[in-house]
Amino acid sequence: MERVYIGLGSNLAEPLEQLRGALNALAQIPQSQLVDVSSFYVSDPLGPPEQPRYVNAVAALDTTLTPLELLDALQAIELNQGRQRKAERWGPRTLDLDILLFGQRLLDEPRLKVPHYHMHARPFVLYPLAELAPELQLADGRRLSELLSACPCEGLERL
Repeated sequence: MERVYIGLGSNLAEPLEQLRGALNALAQIPQSQLVDVSSFYVSDPLGPPEQPRYVNAVAALDTTLTPLELLDALQAIELNQGRQRKAERWGPRTLDLDILLFGQRLLDEPRLKVPHYHMHARPFVLYPLAELAPELQLADGRRLSELLSACPCEGLERL
């Protein structure tokens, strides 16, 4: 089993319910066990300003799936909950599930980059992650505590 951290986000179609539904679906992924979930947070959108605020969280999952098998499972959950992949980057969405960390792996594949790119600059990822693993050291050697100290929590509110 490897510990995987998954970022969850939604700003459409009842975001709190979207995250709760996603957590239920994560608990059903074969060869995997949902271990823990952070608090929910509200954050400002990164993309176009004319969209609702996001609800975010981080989940810890233990799995024996390969990274791409897990990615496929997460994308199926997104689609089942109404996710439509549009060309607009960082636009509004019903559900976004991102693999943030996959054990101590460094992955650079066309479909998957781990650690997740830009997670170091996203308070809506770092602060919930710190709830679950405050002493975490990433596979690339960076410590979560160092990332937190360089990433103010502006625009982030715990629910």
